Amino acid sequence: MQLYLPIADLPVNVFLVLAMGAAVGFVSGMFGIGGGFLMTPLLIFIGITPAVAVASVASHIAASSFSGAITYWRRRAIDPALATVLLCGGVTGTALGVWTFTRLRALGQLDLMIALSYVVLLTTVGSVMFSEGLRALMRTRRGAVPPRRTHNWIHGLPLKMRFKRSKIYLSVIPVVVVGIGIGFIGAIMGIGGGFILVPIMIYLLRVPTSTVIGTSMILTLVTMLFATMLHAVTNHLVDAVLALILMVGGVTGAQFGARAGQRIRGEQLRLLLGILILSVGIRFAVELVIRPEDLFTIRELGVTG
Repeated sequence: MQLYLPIADLPVNVFLVLAMGAAVGFVSGMFGIGGGFLMTPLLIFIGITPAVAVASVASHIAASSFSGAITYWRRRAIDPALATVLLCGGVTGTALGVWTFTRLRALGQLDLMIALSYVVLLTTVGSVMFSEGLRALMRTRRGAVPPRRTHNWIHGLPLKMRFKRSKIYLSVIPVVVVGIGIGFIGAIMGIGGGFILVPIMIYLLRVPTSTVIGTSMILTLVTMLFATMLHAVTNHLVDAVLALILMVGGVTGAQFGARAGQRIRGEQLRLLLGILILSVGIRFAVELVIRPEDLFTIRELGVTG
């Protein structure tokens, strides 16, 4: 069944897009991430311009995060205080990201920048997470005791605040900075940033894994809603028809993913997520090398459309 997308200006198979939304929603709920790092490339691969894909996927990420966040809220696996501080930076970063997005589009460099950013970010983060997850899995199989986490220089910063749900005493400075970075990247690349946020919160900020996923979903939910509104008002690139189809599939898939994620051990989740992120990064790099002419054709359409 073909359906015409008014902003993307092309027909798509409704069932294909719905299935993509459900699959990415499942991944989102399972790993506690927005899923944009997977959905945006998938849309680009089926012919939707990067600019429209980034702007429209933000609403899908928000819907998937909302569905998953409800599940974690019921389990009291969200730290409200930590989420609030993260949002102080996240909203600011999102606004800066949309402004940069608009400037790059005006200069005709947006789509190329999106492609290069995906290749660099996903291959780097995926490699690190895959390596760490593999080491953790090997330690578990050998029965070795995991290395004890020690405080780093971040925990010596001033303006500390006690986050009761997470049971940590931490400066708000690195939390706000992380929020700004995640919001900025998300607005430009169409990603929730959970696959970056979760490792940072666990390994740098020393936030317990019991509250990490749910708290990251709150940041993703709010920043992606904000990004959707800004993209719609300033760039007029949000395709409502595409966004609606993705949201229907995403909300459904996220519920099943959240349940599945509770049944898999932490080190296995990290290893699987690392493999997934690395695979998408390599796939994007292959597209960029093998078919660069398609990228430039898309870039021209994105600038003029």
